[in-house]
Amino acid sequence: MVYLGNAFSLQMLNLTEDASIEVTPVTKEEVAHSGFQSVVGHQDTASALTALLGVEVPMNRVSIRLFNADILYVAQVTGGRLPEGTTVLPPGRGFAFVKVVIRQ
Repeated sequence: MVYLGNAFSLQMLNLTEDASIEVTPVTKEEVAHSGFQSVVGHQDTASALTALLGVEVPMNRVSIRLFNADILYVAQVTGGRLPEGTTVLPPGRGFAFVKVVIRQ
């Protein structure tokens, strides 16, 4: 599976098995064209990502489990928290995109 989220957590892994986690910086274009399933847990973040990526990013607050070869694109907010009600990025804020791949 391919996911887009706004955070990565060890709770997403099967902690009873060894795993390697690969983290690679990527472009917003790669993310936009990845065919992801959204697991973005905040509406304001989802709205800002929709505007930035040019594809619909629905808010979808769910817990996921990552398995071997699953991909999680993480949109990490930079420059501080997004203000309440954000639909586009305000000055001084941005996203850093990384690709997290699990190997078990």
